Amino acid sequence: MSTSLLYHAFGIRGYDYVNTAYEEGRVLFTIRQRRHTYRCSVCGSRDVLPHGHEERPFRAVPIGGKPVRIIFPIPRVECPHCGVPRQVPLNFADPRRSYTRSFERYALELSRLMTIQDVAQHLQVSWDVITDIQKRDLQHRYHKPRLGKWKQIAIDEIAIGRGHRYLTVVLNLETGAIVFVGDGKGADALEPFWKRLKAARAKIAAVATDGSAAYIEAIRDHLGKVTPVFDHVHVIKLFNEKLRDCRRALQREATEPMPKEVLKGTRWLLLKNPENLDPKRKERERLEEALRMNQPLATVYDMKEDLRQIWEQPDQATATRVLEDWMRRAEASGIKLLQKFAGTLAMYGRASWRTMTAGFRRGRWKGRTTRSGPCSGKPTASATRSSSS
Repeated sequence: MSTSLLYHAFGIRGYDYVNTAYEEGRVLFTIRQRRHTYRCSVCGSRDVLPHGHEERPFRAVPIGGKPVRIIFPIPRVECPHCGVPRQVPLNFADPRRSYTRSFERYALELSRLMTIQDVAQHLQVSWDVITDIQKRDLQHRYHKPRLGKWKQIAIDEIAIGRGHRYLTVVLNLETGAIVFVGDGKGADALEPFWKRLKAARAKIAAVATDGSAAYIEAIRDHLGKVTPVFDHVHVIKLFNEKLRDCRRALQREATEPMPKEVLKGTRWLLLKNPENLDPKRKERERLEEALRMNQPLATVYDMKEDLRQIWEQPDQATATRVLEDWMRRAEASGIKLLQKFAGTLAMYGRASWRTMTAGFRRGRWKGRTTRSGPCSGKPTASATRSSSS
């Protein structure tokens, strides 16, 4: 076996091949380092004295189905400049790792096509080895993303496990990459991100958020005139939360057994998009029956479907007109839920919604929203006609 094969097959260059052995189904290649290439791993000095060695095996790319180990007696040297004996640096493996860099690259290539468990079984290593390789790769590529060319970002919080622990996440909407994770929720969790963004001199055009007052205030404090916008995922989820509370309130108020039972079975049907209703389970018929029995609920449901249509408009001007018409009909409906929701939209400001309808037609993640009060009131005649038309 030549030194050129060591390089082309395993990415090992600058070492001499010693021998090959076969042990328990594995292929073992022993290599050694030339004396004149020794140097200190801290200061890089070549003025070092040999101080023994420590033999270690390194996992390498397998040959067929056979695992391969590179056996290397790592030289130890004593550096007169540092005054401490140390191992020489390796050019084919990272410190404190038991596998070569070529093995690491091979595992990452397989990870694009296979699950972690499948890769681990194929390479005959533990699950932890593959996850360590993936984490190191992600850390190398994304630990300090370049912020200078960013235009659109999203900010949201996510819950981690149990115990009400939260993380604040910033997403690059143009690439879909998560670029910052802060501990906790609210404005304080974003402070390190604002410092990095300022240093990068990024010119952010819009920031999508879930409508949190803390996030909106932080955006205005750190990005000046940049308008916070609200993508359709957060808006529809917020409305669905209110629709769910409306159904619960109407179910509690129902005095007859039949309406109460019908409303009880429509919890998920109300939240589904009409095109996703299952005909085999007669979900559309069950939903229509519930809506016929309760006019306020029917009005709220119709308004939910009309709200979805805002993001389907061909241009910003049309979308803005549809939104403003929706808000007028909500105010005229006489239903507290719709009036309150229209007030929420108006509070965020028209500029936010114009940007939203133009540039954020599809949300990239599912936000968390705050639940609010139940449905009350009766629809007016004009609102009923508008909803059914």
